[in-house]
Amino acid sequence: MTSPSLDPIRFGKPAYIYRGLQQVGMILLGIALLVAMWEGYKAFGAWTDGTWPGTERELPVPSDNLNMPHSYDIVKQLFEPVTRRADETLFSFLFKSAWFTFKMAFLGFVIGTIVGLALAVVMLRSSWLERGLVPWINVSQTIPLIALAPLVVTWGRGSFLSDTQSVAVIAAYLTFFPVAVNGLAGLKSPDAQALELMRSFAAPWSKTLFKLRFPAARPYLFPAFRLAAALSVVGTIVGEISAGVKGGVGRVVLDYAGKYSTGPERLYGSILAAAALGLFVFGIITLAEKILMRGQVGGNA
Repeated sequence: MTSPSLDPIRFGKPAYIYRGLQQVGMILLGIALLVAMWEGYKAFGAWTDGTWPGTERELPVPSDNLNMPHSYDIVKQLFEPVTRRADETLFSFLFKSAWFTFKMAFLGFVIGTIVGLALAVVMLRSSWLERGLVPWINVSQTIPLIALAPLVVTWGRGSFLSDTQSVAVIAAYLTFFPVAVNGLAGLKSPDAQALELMRSFAAPWSKTLFKLRFPAARPYLFPAFRLAAALSVVGTIVGEISAGVKGGVGRVVLDYAGKYSTGPERLYGSILAAAALGLFVFGIITLAEKILMRGQVGGNA
């Protein structure tokens, strides 16, 4: 008698649900460990008066409440009014700011993905274009974003782009690279026998691309999409700061950094909002991967 497999179904529910719960549990465990390390460092600093035991050498980071507020003070601040006369809480304000940033990051992700896939297809089609474009694609990522962002905003203001559209372009600049590189590797991944079979049926190049190469590229593309999604958030936040766009997390971080001495908890709260947004977009791509790869052999279903 064969024993029932617990991998595809557990207690009547798909196994991927349990893997998802395990991932959530690992995230929560990581947060708990981070809080424990944060509070432990503060307690250590208070015990040693900010120095290494037995020496007069100061700790790398001061552990006082100005430089490192207690984690519960940061959480408490999230539910305080964003201003003295406002009914809106800081949490609600940061949520709206994160949503504003998400919309620009999503636009940048879409643009970057389209550009990256287009470059991958072009390089696949022509080997000499691949040899000519790959070095420039790599070089493009060596330019510091903090230096490039003001230029993009200035160019945008001198043309037809609004500041928010310029921010999306900045996000796309970071996004296209992993998609182009992994996309090219994925499009080249079908084995020679499969390609020969398509040729034996006189399949045109476009049909081979969409029927064989793109499906085979999915295991390569989704890791690139996850990285690109996270980079789109980074690019958007940097772009918001450079363009002075109001309403997003980037501007909030900049504003609260200028008021750090009067409310360090608010700056840490805005940083947490940016981190949560990054985790959110990463989770969206991961969920899409699990759904689309569920039936593929070797997928993450």
